[in-house]
Amino acid sequence: MHVEELVKSLRENSILSREELRQLLSGYGVLEERSPVRDVKMCETLPGARCTKEESFLFENARQVRERSYGKDVYLRGLIEFTNYCRCDCRYCGIRRSNTVAQRYRLSREQILDCCEEGYGLGFRTFVLQGGEDMAYSDGQICELVSSIKSRYGDCAVTLSIGERKRESYRAYFDAGADRYLLRQETSDPAHYRYLHPEQQTIENRKRCLWDLREIGYQVGCGIMTGSPGQTTEHIIEDLLFMKELSPQMIGIGPFIPHKDTPFAREKAGTLQDTLILLAVIRLMMPDVLLPATTALGTIDPLGRERGLLAGANVIMPNLSPAGVRGKYLLYDGKICTGDEAAQCRICLEKRVERTGYRVIMSRGDCAGFVRRQNRE
Repeated sequence: MHVEELVKSLRENSILSREELRQLLSGYGVLEERSPVRDVKMCETLPGARCTKEESFLFENARQVRERSYGKDVYLRGLIEFTNYCRCDCRYCGIRRSNTVAQRYRLSREQILDCCEEGYGLGFRTFVLQGGEDMAYSDGQICELVSSIKSRYGDCAVTLSIGERKRESYRAYFDAGADRYLLRQETSDPAHYRYLHPEQQTIENRKRCLWDLREIGYQVGCGIMTGSPGQTTEHIIEDLLFMKELSPQMIGIGPFIPHKDTPFAREKAGTLQDTLILLAVIRLMMPDVLLPATTALGTIDPLGRERGLLAGANVIMPNLSPAGVRGKYLLYDGKICTGDEAAQCRICLEKRVERTGYRVIMSRGDCAGFVRRQNRE
């Protein structure tokens, strides 16, 4: 079956068989070395961007599906990277425990609330508290922080991204007012997971966390890296099927980018094009999902986030962290953390979004059709 027929089938049914997914990814050359392609066209919306006619067909369908759920709206999330300490030793991550040259920091409760105050004044209505798995912050401190933000800014959503915790911890954060939780599985295949992580970390526990979060009532975010070391097409197919089963409200897809102080320092980075194709495929599989155009996309290509929006994404997460620490939260090399990435340059970011034909909306931007429910266990 030709890729365009597979795209039509995926759009109509929101699912393909394992073999059809294999054909689709192979047809678009995902994870394959690409030769120069002559049959390219300029993107009609974004000057300077090129794609094949098959890719253009995929991206156009993804845009139509996202606009059916979200119109032209692009949601901004205020990202606060509040600690780069981490108990984990993931082999791809720049803030892994074994990286002794990382410049570590922790933000105080007052600093975090100051970030929220500044962000609220800029119009942000979602705050994303992201950090390594730093156990110096107790469950009680996290709960108090979440409840303080919610009491001050009742019209805002609070998202947590602080890794693997016990179910009772997740429930406590939820009861304190946390609305969303981001926890990328990175890969759904056990062997590949063991290759990316030390043996103390398992995909079984990561999936347990994700299912716990879903059952408690969070809007849940998962996701993967494209082009991570050892990744195969079969791994990606497994990821797509797992995410379809989980049915998360958010999915983060970004290219693997190596960090010089990790075991994967010399590995090749993932590509922009593979990431864009997967963004579009995920949009067709899960039409209502919130799909960020990630900072990593903007790192590997100056127009990466804009091209992500044109492939079906509808969220951007500019940085609200204090300027003095933005350059220290380095999960990978070359991360953009100044200029347009600074939340204070919201006007510049809005203009960049407008170039794609979309518009920034400063609202909570909940997943379409999601209603927060209170766990009653």
